[in-house]
Amino acid sequence: MRAKMFYTRMKEKTFVILKPDCMEKKLQPEILRRFLSAGLEIVACKMARLTEEILREHYAHIADKPYYPPLVEFMRRRPVILMVLEGEDAVARVRRMLGCTNSLEAPAGTIRGDFGLNSRENIAHASDSAENAKIEIARFFNEDEIF
Repeated sequence: MRAKMFYTRMKEKTFVILKPDCMEKKLQPEILRRFLSAGLEIVACKMARLTEEILREHYAHIADKPYYPPLVEFMRRRPVILMVLEGEDAVARVRRMLGCTNSLEAPAGTIRGDFGLNSRENIAHASDSAENAKIEIARFFNEDEIF
């Protein structure tokens, strides 16, 4: 008789920014409700005004693009909420919940599809891989800020 193999998914962490448009529309409670209802846990959370320096580091991969300066201006428009969410397959689950980067292409029922306006004003940023999540979490949080 062959032994049954059980696969358990590992908990992982992902990084999320609730962007200025989310803050202006006062959507924080709804976005948090969706994440928590999906079984994700908030293990770090703080509000911050992002500096040009931190944004330059965070968006270094697109710093040469023509849409970079307006993106920095947008991200500095008002304080944002930075958080670390934890759960099974957190990176992929949060990305699915958000929908496409371009809110106009995101399906209804996703966060961006329901609330976003375009590729920039799309409610939230989320890590696109477990590796990037580790880098982004370290960029915005000290170890003692994660519970």
